[in-house]
Amino acid sequence: MKQVRISVYDIVIIGMMTAALESAKMALSFVPNVELVTLLIILFTLVIGKRVYYAIAAFVLVEGILYGFGIWWIMYVYMWPMLAFVTWILRKQKDRLCFALLSGVFGLGFGAMCSIPYLFIGGIHTAFAWWVSGIPFDMIHGVSNFVLMLVLYKPLRRVLEHCVVRN
Repeated sequence: MKQVRISVYDIVIIGMMTAALESAKMALSFVPNVELVTLLIILFTLVIGKRVYYAIAAFVLVEGILYGFGIWWIMYVYMWPMLAFVTWILRKQKDRLCFALLSGVFGLGFGAMCSIPYLFIGGIHTAFAWWVSGIPFDMIHGVSNFVLMLVLYKPLRRVLEHCVVRN
């Protein structure tokens, strides 16, 4: 089994990523389904690499502590790592449109993917009803993710690449 080595630098970067994710989420929490977490996870994955999974774990844990460990929390446990994984697969892409599309599709499909726990709790009808009732919010989520990524991708990526030392 390979031993994982985390340096002080890694701990600082992970802490800063976690704080940025939580701050961004809270900053826009008054606007339904408009969020920067998707944008940040994609950028963190591209610039900082696999250390993003530690930040995602910390972010999900903090979310549970702040808001309670409900069914919604289970969704966060698999949704955010899945986004980082897909981003990692696409990491060689240089065009912001690729990541804007990923971000938009992720937002549009968020409700469908989040209905999975309801499949086990109440069956296919419950999961389907939960997903369908949230489609208007998923549309807002997808469009806002797409636009935010198009507008903020280049400047935020430049700042991250300037500030973060890769090791």
